[in-house]
Amino acid sequence: MLSSSEILAADGPLAQHIPGFAPRQPQQEMAMAVEQAIANSSVLIAEAGTGTGKTFAYLVPALLSGEKVIISTGTKNLQDQLFHKDLPVVRDALGVPVTVAMLKGRGNYLCTHRLDLAEEQGRFTSRTQVDQLLRIRSWSGRTRTGDTSEMSDVPEDAPVWSMVTSNTDNCLGQECPDFSDCHVMRARRKAQEADVLVVNHHLLFADMALRESGFGEILPSANALILDEAHQLPDVATSFFGQSVTGNQLLELARDTISEDLQEAGEDKSLQNQADKLQKAVQDMRLAFGPEQRRAPWRGIAEQSAMQEAVAKLHEVLRELQQLLEPQAQRGKGLENCLKRSVELLDRFTHLTGDSPDEHIHWFETYKRSFSLHLTPLNIADIFRGKVQQQKIAWVFTSATLAVGTGFDYFSSRMGLSDAETCRWDSPFDYPRQAVLYVPQQMPSPTAQNYTEAVLERALEVIRLSQGRAFILFTSHRALQWAAQQLRDKLDYPLLVQGEMPRSRLLERFRELGNAVLLGTSSFWEGVDVRGEALSCVIIDKLPFASPGDPITEARIEALRARGGNPFMEFQLPEAVLTLKQGAGRLIRDDKDRGTLVLCDPRLLSKPYGRLFLDSLPAMTRTRKIDVVQRFFALQQKESAT
Repeated sequence: MLSSSEILAADGPLAQHIPGFAPRQPQQEMAMAVEQAIANSSVLIAEAGTGTGKTFAYLVPALLSGEKVIISTGTKNLQDQLFHKDLPVVRDALGVPVTVAMLKGRGNYLCTHRLDLAEEQGRFTSRTQVDQLLRIRSWSGRTRTGDTSEMSDVPEDAPVWSMVTSNTDNCLGQECPDFSDCHVMRARRKAQEADVLVVNHHLLFADMALRESGFGEILPSANALILDEAHQLPDVATSFFGQSVTGNQLLELARDTISEDLQEAGEDKSLQNQADKLQKAVQDMRLAFGPEQRRAPWRGIAEQSAMQEAVAKLHEVLRELQQLLEPQAQRGKGLENCLKRSVELLDRFTHLTGDSPDEHIHWFETYKRSFSLHLTPLNIADIFRGKVQQQKIAWVFTSATLAVGTGFDYFSSRMGLSDAETCRWDSPFDYPRQAVLYVPQQMPSPTAQNYTEAVLERALEVIRLSQGRAFILFTSHRALQWAAQQLRDKLDYPLLVQGEMPRSRLLERFRELGNAVLLGTSSFWEGVDVRGEALSCVIIDKLPFASPGDPITEARIEALRARGGNPFMEFQLPEAVLTLKQGAGRLIRDDKDRGTLVLCDPRLLSKPYGRLFLDSLPAMTRTRKIDVVQRFFALQQKESAT
């Protein structure tokens, strides 16, 4: 039997079955490391630079292992690509009889029972919602999986989806009249039976959190767990090992109480009236937070009289709803479920509006029409280490951005993986030839009032040379909005701005136009893959240090300082280095790409820590002269013409 390395070689099965497949030494080495980790049930942390081909490097040993393997990805989009594109290609090339399945959270599957309820009640706020519901009804008769991603003509953020999908709160389980045809249960059965299962990090950690509390195992037991885009894990794990309650959860309880009461032909309007009171109390509490959208510590607002009144009122209304539901629950499974939810939500709301426990970050976030309250553990290393040590299986953590400099101490300490084996492979791309790193001269301090103006001046110089085809990545929404306003009159190329349309549509337009300039913030720093000449320049305004005003960042800084540590060196700097690596990684996506990375922040060269940022980036040609950038683009245009 061939080894993983031999399969990925120039004369191996993948080269024979995949047109244009190019053997890569780093890919073969990574495949062997993953193969050994699975065979030995060990823990491996593997950084593979862009172009290594890490997906094939872990898929080949996973499919050959004969073990039950779960692969977790960072986003649902990556999950879909892995399952529908990469896995079939490798499985066909290897010719192995491996069964595969994909599982998402229940909110990604159509619930036919809730679709029926939505149609019966007709509680729509626009003609658009009615039209979308009719489209979903038509699709429901054709779909085999119920996966909402199949419905491209209904936006994924459309409010109608919450009406026709279930969550852990409102699912009726085996009491549901449509249980035998449930898309979620069908997907879970396939997941249990599959040799290789593809999930995402949010589902994986939701399952871990459920197991911690003693409830159902969504994911089957496995012999190996491969976590791609592993740089996202510390933040995802932190959110799931904490506690939260949202205004939307309370509003859904109110809506479902009304729906289920109507479903059970309730003549007494007391339940519906109390649910209406709950909706108003939630809306009043949102008003008590103030009009702006923000994240901040709970203690900063908890003592304000308006908030105390709002909390007390919401608590009272929720308790009264629970009391009204108690005698009504026997009328139907739906009302029984509403009672259970009211008890759980009241308990969580009480906990999350009370005193702040030690070793936790107590914070809130406000949105346009809702809010959320959170208790987040300050450190998840011990919790996660316990998960890893619970059972003797292989754990493989991989990403293009896990190391700070050449070391993995920051990632491994946050995740409690001090005993893991670590490997690192640089990108095989010819960065000195393919890319130029330009750090403009005479930039003001990033704290200067005219800093963003200076960034735009340098950006326009480069964009004229690149003929558009650029991303400008900002570290704040405020800077992005100001820049967008300025560039509308100064830019000779199409301008695309984050927030003006969904991210997927923005990227689609960027590729179609071929000479556009796209302005983005955090969501465009990673998970964006634009190959070819359409993206030939990435401009970054500042080194991406997290805002010290963010409640989670602030709490970590305070905790490290209290322990005698150095928050900047131990937390803020390594976080910023990893984020910059992600942003810079948007530029060169394959061996034919050419481009310029512009880092405007003068601290790269003026501060001692700037060296760590530079050492963490690929070995691009470096310059401070715009003339070098001009010659680079002129050569690129000459090569394109020939």
